[in-house]
Amino acid sequence: MGCILEYATTDREGYRQYKSNPEDCAVCPLRKDCFSEKQKQKVITHHMWKKYKDIARKNKLTATGKRLYKVRCSTIERSFADAKELHGYRYARFRGLKYVQMQAYLTAAYQNMKKIALHLTKKGQVKGYFPSFYHFFVFIQ
Repeated sequence: MGCILEYATTDREGYRQYKSNPEDCAVCPLRKDCFSEKQKQKVITHHMWKKYKDIARKNKLTATGKRLYKVRCSTIERSFADAKELHGYRYARFRGLKYVQMQAYLTAAYQNMKKIALHLTKKGQVKGYFPSFYHFFVFIQ
């Protein structure tokens, strides 16, 4: 027998609930295999991005995915740790989505400028360091 579960609702975290019809479940011979006696209907919960999460999980289990995941701790996680410890990501300095987003963009821009300065120094195009951001901006223009 069995029946198709119908979409019921989506919660704030993005989880979608699919529920069966309780009247159909009451007379179904497969009821014991489907759910416990206390329940009146079958409920399944999936995240709205489940398909993409499964694709990402599958990619992570490939040889390339495993290699990239090992490098993640020294690249992406390090960037977040620097932002948190050195650039005020631990607490928002402002209130309101617009201003917190501005803080995030400025922090990311600052981190990118530091990477550019380090890269130029390693290439030998710049000797020493920049005494201020003004000198850095004059150099990159």
